[in-house]
Amino acid sequence: MISKGCEQCAKGGKMVLFVYGYCDQRDCFYCPLGENRKNVTDVYANERKVESDADVIEEAKRMSALGTSITGGEPQEAMAKTCRYLELLKDEFGEDHHTHLYTGIPGGRENMRRLSEAGLDEIRFHPPLELWGDMHGTEWEEILYIAREEGLTPAFEIPGIRPETEFLEFLDEGAADFCNVNEFEMSDGNYRRMQEEGFELQEGHMSAVDGSKSEILEEMASHEKVYFCTSVFKDAAQHRNRLKRMANNLRREFDEVTDDGTLVYGKTYADPGRFEALGVPEEFYTVKTNHVEVAWWLLEEMVEAGDLDAGEIVEQYPTADGTVVERTPVA
Repeated sequence: MISKGCEQCAKGGKMVLFVYGYCDQRDCFYCPLGENRKNVTDVYANERKVESDADVIEEAKRMSALGTSITGGEPQEAMAKTCRYLELLKDEFGEDHHTHLYTGIPGGRENMRRLSEAGLDEIRFHPPLELWGDMHGTEWEEILYIAREEGLTPAFEIPGIRPETEFLEFLDEGAADFCNVNEFEMSDGNYRRMQEEGFELQEGHMSAVDGSKSEILEEMASHEKVYFCTSVFKDAAQHRNRLKRMANNLRREFDEVTDDGTLVYGKTYADPGRFEALGVPEEFYTVKTNHVEVAWWLLEEMVEAGDLDAGEIVEQYPTADGTVVERTPVA
């Protein structure tokens, strides 16, 4: 089963809104947060550091966002901020803008009510690993029913550390709507701690952990309400599709959008008047402060013909920071 939030994610249509970097409940050895996100109060919309509400709205429009996922740290430890952004998004984009939130604490009825009233649609609980298999009769069971009573869709989202059938029991009992199991991964933020715990990378893989995937697929993923999200899918579908949405929104007439969702164009420091003198159509280039950006193929043709001395082909992400992936000289 794949939830509405996950459907939007797969299309690259979910903006990621990081609202709060602190998580006071515990220091999970598998926490993937990097140093720039851990224990900070900064807000990020995708890769953009948020300085104002307008930044959040602009980033959502930049990717034609279908919805937003709220994450941290622990969003429930910054309730006023979390609720304000939920209200902002619903006010701007309407009720169809689907929102879900990741949390590692139960939070209680008052938080569930506040989140629901602010516009949250779906809440995904991640109980501490040490409680897995022993959650019935605790606040973790109770909060599922409370969340539903307050108008939220309750679910689980857990890392694929090991198979745990108690999550299936909650699904069968109707307490939770679904359970997402994310392939266990190592990142720059957790690599050292993961190794200390005895985990290693899967051979030939950049992030997937060697180990439990086959057991989880066998014991959990056959359940109709369980979705196993692979690290390859996250990169190939979610991230890449989000970049493509951005790139297609931002591309100029002469930009090329690659299969990876990057933008490719030519760049030269030649006199802009040269383009006008040669009769190059305006839709094939644009003049910047100290350089000219032009269709990459046209740049190659002009250099080869001797109309320009040199330039470079630039490939960059369509993100707010415009990170350059590659520069290829043309001379």
